[in-house]
Amino acid sequence: MRALARIDAGAIARNTARMAQAAGGAAVCAVVKSDGYGHGAVTAARAVLEGGATSLAVAAAEEARELRAAGIEARLLVMGALDAEELAVALDADADVVAWTEGFLDALPASARAHVKLDTGMGRMGTRDPELATRLAERAGERLAGLMTHFATADELGDTFMDEQLGRFRAWVDPLRERFPGAVVHAANSAATLRDAATHFDMVRPGIAVYGMDPFGEDPFAQGLEPALTLTTQVLAVKDVAAGESAGYGRRFVAREPTQLATLPIGYGDGWRRALTNNADVLIGGSRHPLVGTVSMDNITVDVGIGSGVSVGDEAVLVGAQGPERILAEEVAKRLGTINYEVTCALTPRVVRA
Repeated sequence: MRALARIDAGAIARNTARMAQAAGGAAVCAVVKSDGYGHGAVTAARAVLEGGATSLAVAAAEEARELRAAGIEARLLVMGALDAEELAVALDADADVVAWTEGFLDALPASARAHVKLDTGMGRMGTRDPELATRLAERAGERLAGLMTHFATADELGDTFMDEQLGRFRAWVDPLRERFPGAVVHAANSAATLRDAATHFDMVRPGIAVYGMDPFGEDPFAQGLEPALTLTTQVLAVKDVAAGESAGYGRRFVAREPTQLATLPIGYGDGWRRALTNNADVLIGGSRHPLVGTVSMDNITVDVGIGSGVSVGDEAVLVGAQGPERILAEEVAKRLGTINYEVTCALTPRVVRA
């Protein structure tokens, strides 16, 4: 097997329970979009429901259809923008949808359930006009299922913009809560759920945290979370390299002294990004070894040194623990200058999930 992502469904369930605890009495709508952040949407959906989530959120109508086809019966919310064809798919999956324009709301049948979204500062979807948002809530009538917003900077500790957004949201939503007691009020992502109880309202929408990754990009264990994904491959070849010999496209690694290189069958075609060239560690035999040379589509090379005892067939861990050592998705993200979300979401279908 080229590359394997082992998914710990039990960890996802426990992380969901941790987020439910953080949410106090608020319900948990777990986000399983983008194939469960690369963990497998159906596996993730079943695990978060076991952990206490009462509903699920996705971004696309096809994601809702996939969950229904797998027998998932929980309430679904499709959070993304939908054209007419996608809307039909979402409604056929009996999913809630998000509305912020009169035209979209008018296209919804009486049986649909809509969440009206106020854009309080994210700048993407939702209306920035509180008066329009109120009119939409009124026009939705029995179709109104929720009132929502989304925070732009909840994961930036010390930032004050989340407080500004929260103030705008409260100014709009508080007068509506008595008028629409059946509408679920929700705003908090993983970071907001952990950061400020004032953001919890009736429901929280944790995503990254249920997969055991830190929404603040540092240490999941400090948040009481367990990483749920371990990415492994195996040693395909081991060869002696003399001083001055190179490895990989562009000769971006040239040995300064005699060493041994192990070749691993994983590359950017599997989602292990080319930017990790000379910029990552791999665990083999419980020890860290540097990735050297250019990451190619299908292979990487690792400098294991002379006398390491590394052999063909040995397991190599790119994300996860082996012996006393651990490589977190957060570490990989920092090397890439990105966020932990991208590390797992980038894993392609060629990586087997198990």
